[in-house]
Amino acid sequence: MGLPPVLEIYTDGAASGNPGPGGFGVVMKFAQHRKEISQGFRRTTNNRMELMAVIVALENLTRPNTQGHLYSDSRYVIDAITKGWLRKWITKNFVNVKNPDLWIRFHKINTQHQIQYHWVKGHAANLENNRCDELAVAASRGKDLQIDSFFESQ
Repeated sequence: MGLPPVLEIYTDGAASGNPGPGGFGVVMKFAQHRKEISQGFRRTTNNRMELMAVIVALENLTRPNTQGHLYSDSRYVIDAITKGWLRKWITKNFVNVKNPDLWIRFHKINTQHQIQYHWVKGHAANLENNRCDELAVAASRGKDLQIDSFFESQ
């Protein structure tokens, strides 16, 4: 008898011009199930899309207290989570922190699950990370681009 299946989440974000049109891509895998999610925005940044991918993936989890592994090639996202930056930003009430709207949204959904975060090298041999990149770039070039209202109001 083998090990039970483990939830794997892969995420990536992209922006052309930074800021400019952007998008995110997500691949979620559990047992024989696979889900891909992507969305494009008319004006945003790469870091916002990297973080948005993680948020959307977590918001798509249907059971509270889900356990799994999330893989991202974003040092910005992974280091903020694993090196304690986010905890410091929370205690500072996100004063002078970029993307506070997304970090607050991330923190709210992240506390509902048990996810381990891992950095992976981008544009390398990781098949799923490469697929997320394809999804993100395609979404950023799509016709139905959403408005990143927080970013555009800055």
